[in-house]
Amino acid sequence: MLQSHVIEIDGAFVGAAVRLDTGYRFIATDIRLDELDGTTWPSLADVRRLAHRLFRTGSFAPPPAAAE
Repeated sequence: MLQSHVIEIDGAFVGAAVRLDTGYRFIATDIRLDELDGTTWPSLADVRRLAHRLFRTGSFAPPPAAAE
């Protein structure tokens, strides 16, 4: 049986991470995360971090470093 984990952001269900032999596959339920849908990541923490980033900023890229 497959093991899955709910992915939510600020109490909103945005998808699920399904455990596979090779990592975690993300299944999006929120249109803002369609770009992440079907991708596989090595850890559940990776899926949660990237889903949160994409949901908040619309991009996978980390925020630019502050100018020194």
